[in-house]
Amino acid sequence: MERSTPGTMAAWSWLLLLCFTAGVLQARAQPDNNGFISVDCGLPGKTGFVDNKTTIFIAADDGFTDGGEFHNISAEFITPTLGRSYHTLRSFPDGTRNCYTLRSLVPGLKYLIRAFFMYGNYDGLNKLPMFDLYIGVNFWTTVNITAPDNPVIVEAIVVVPDDFVQVCMMKTGAGTPFISGLNLRPLKNMLYPQANATQGLVLLGRFNFGPTDYTDIIRYPDDPHDRIWFVWSDSTRWSEISTTKKVQNTDNDMYEVPTAVMQTAITPRNASMNIEFSWDAVPLPNDPNPGYIGILYFSELQLLPSNVTRQFYINLNGKLWLQKVYTPIYLYSDATYNQNPYLRYPSYNISINATDNSTLPPLINAVEVFSVISTATIGTDSQDVSAIAEIKAKYQVKKNWMGDPCVPKTLAWDKVTCSYAISNPPRIISINLASSGLNGEISSSFGNLKAVQNLDLSNNNLTGPIPDALAQLPSLTILDLTGNQLSGSIPPGLLKRIQDGSLDLRYGNNPNLCTNGNSCQPAKKKSKLAIYIVVPIVLVVVIILVATLICCLLRRKKKASTNNSVKPQNETVSNMPSNGGYGHSSSPRLENRRFTYDELKKITNNFHRVLGRGGFGYVYDGFLEDGTQVAVKLRSESSNQGAKEFLAEDGEYMALVYEYMSEGTMQEHIAGKNNNGRYLTWRERLRIALESAQGLEYLHKGCNPPLIHRDVKAANILLNSRLEAKIADFGLSKAFNHNNDTHISTNTLVGTPGYVDPEYQATMQPTTKSDVYSFGVVLLELVTGKTPILRDPEPISIIQWARQRLARGNIESVVDTQMHGDHDVNGVWKVADIALKCTSNASAQRPTMTDVVAQLQECMELEDRRGSINNTSNDFYTGNSNDPNSSYNIYTTDQSTNVSQSSSAFEMEHNFGRVSTMSAGPAAR
Repeated sequence: MERSTPGTMAAWSWLLLLCFTAGVLQARAQPDNNGFISVDCGLPGKTGFVDNKTTIFIAADDGFTDGGEFHNISAEFITPTLGRSYHTLRSFPDGTRNCYTLRSLVPGLKYLIRAFFMYGNYDGLNKLPMFDLYIGVNFWTTVNITAPDNPVIVEAIVVVPDDFVQVCMMKTGAGTPFISGLNLRPLKNMLYPQANATQGLVLLGRFNFGPTDYTDIIRYPDDPHDRIWFVWSDSTRWSEISTTKKVQNTDNDMYEVPTAVMQTAITPRNASMNIEFSWDAVPLPNDPNPGYIGILYFSELQLLPSNVTRQFYINLNGKLWLQKVYTPIYLYSDATYNQNPYLRYPSYNISINATDNSTLPPLINAVEVFSVISTATIGTDSQDVSAIAEIKAKYQVKKNWMGDPCVPKTLAWDKVTCSYAISNPPRIISINLASSGLNGEISSSFGNLKAVQNLDLSNNNLTGPIPDALAQLPSLTILDLTGNQLSGSIPPGLLKRIQDGSLDLRYGNNPNLCTNGNSCQPAKKKSKLAIYIVVPIVLVVVIILVATLICCLLRRKKKASTNNSVKPQNETVSNMPSNGGYGHSSSPRLENRRFTYDELKKITNNFHRVLGRGGFGYVYDGFLEDGTQVAVKLRSESSNQGAKEFLAEDGEYMALVYEYMSEGTMQEHIAGKNNNGRYLTWRERLRIALESAQGLEYLHKGCNPPLIHRDVKAANILLNSRLEAKIADFGLSKAFNHNNDTHISTNTLVGTPGYVDPEYQATMQPTTKSDVYSFGVVLLELVTGKTPILRDPEPISIIQWARQRLARGNIESVVDTQMHGDHDVNGVWKVADIALKCTSNASAQRPTMTDVVAQLQECMELEDRRGSINNTSNDFYTGNSNDPNSSYNIYTTDQSTNVSQSSSAFEMEHNFGRVSTMSAGPAAR
């Protein structure tokens, strides 16, 4: 064996140090081999330590949060028995919400989350704080510090929906939030079945009966899930029984209590007495008597002769908990529990009574009691959260970017705008990081924000190329990159989006950026070869253009010579689609047909019967040669619409010929003025909405150039005899100017009061989103049966009226009563939600008509399913009745699990909620 030299020893030492450091950093950043995350909050530096009693690695909180201040508790409160994690803390004097983020989790898995607090007069103010604690966006508990030397532990069991979870402290105005430690422990999904995706369990107390030493606390490694089992003993009332033999869990045990806990139990000291204990409900501001879930654990620890029995009843507040006699099983762990919270009592009294036939007194080994919290509030889409978190980390954003980006709305991140659907997670739709001091390349994480519509990165110091991933953002309509140091060429995907009018890209003041879509190669010297290649190409293009022009002239001349009925200058008619509207087409014989003025006179019997009049002119009744009834809309000489607004050939007369819509307008049907007062059903309204949306989508996407209607309203949606809907009245339509992709220029504000986009009103620049806004008003009319402007008793828009009522969560308060409840509630909610999105004040937050069509198709499918179910069963109901968990009583609580070492409250005749639940720290006094 070779002898090590000092040099090799030093090298080995450095290697070991590096390995150890790497292991420490690994443990800090990720769960350990057990899936545990343990954080010492306020511990300086980046390394942690191994706890002497549990052998669990405790990490420093660097990397888990980016706010707050380090502090040590006052020296007078540091005792030999106080756990090391309590010596330091992190306080959060700034901001309303401050959070820790625990990552690398398994989505959908159940976790135990535990937080530790000890004030210790760290700030010298001796001012005891109180603040709220949240798990993600769901309320957990209120932390109420009652004494500077009183450690407080709160614990919850929840299902985590994402690969991360945040624990957030919220200021309530009663002192500065702080935290001493944080634990996360994975649980099998079969454990604690009362915790599910919509409700979590908040620990009120977890106790091991039997041990007489209060420091004999059981946790990891004796409990592989690292639950903390505190001792509860009263030698004046109870006798201890114990065993050294292993107490086993049954197959598929739902609680897996460790054998160390089950090896001890208590029985009444007086064999004729019962075991009794109680706790008081902790009143809450919104719930004076919250419900609780209790789990009682039993195991027979004595091998009983055949002539000896132990049987007992379990009572809650004088009523049987179980409807049968209970006999514990020898050396097997068993539990009795309630699946749902108890009926709400001001206090809960448990009594375990021996039966008349029992020869031994009752026993109990352990108990857990939980309250229930709702975890149904949906946080921001997890992909959006991950993306924005990576962006925050890359650019070290120091705004109020803590916790969930969108929820609650009052705490949404600065310069981040979100959309809020009723049944889907919120999505990030706009980010404004202009003039935020960003450096480096554009993060690829922006490409994961799939719902973003407006991205402003202007006036920073961003370098490198524009990532092509931005072109894959389906909803992106505005991308502002002006005032940076970007280089390279604009990606082809973005160029294509610019050309089809779906994206407004702003890229000025980037001196190194090529804008021609070609590769940015340095300019080379001109050569004769280049000239020889370019000149022929130019000549070929010119020849093609001249040839095309000649062909067009010849074709027009030929057409004029063979069509004697077309009179110059006075009989040209519109070349618009001849059905006069877009939507479901049922008149193919009208498509793309052109009429002369003489033909129009013949069709209308010399313009004999007037059907109506609008700003464009009169509408006349007419019939084609095959008897098809049509409507002919002829522009009057006095009309100021048509010459520029309509895409027509030059001429003195212009007209539209379209299918006769016998059922009038949607507006009339909503008001019950048509069809003898019969109101539209929900199915009919949905179909009208869908077909109208398809018409608008065609204008925006199917026309070249695209068209903006500018006067979408219920009176311009016409219905035929089958109640098929078509968008009509294009007197105010405008075509896109491709030199300005996002809007068209106009000096005149047009539209109908109640339908006009406020952004268009302010800028005088209509966009396709102006039509979307107006269509949102139409959707609200279909849902509510109300007019765009209500008298309530003061004038109010239908948008404000609906938002106020829907904010209270009551859809029925806005639904048109003329439908008599014959509708799918979920479908109506979805349409209302679409309408509110369409009528967002900022156009960037509105969906496209393509999005609206897709959403309305889903609503139609909901209604179709409801119809098919109603045809087969009369017992179908919507709402929670079809929810497998609907029988659960879910309580949203804000109770404080105030752990008080000095007041042993979970005991006979005392308050259960004040029992100490400290970790392996100070001994009980």
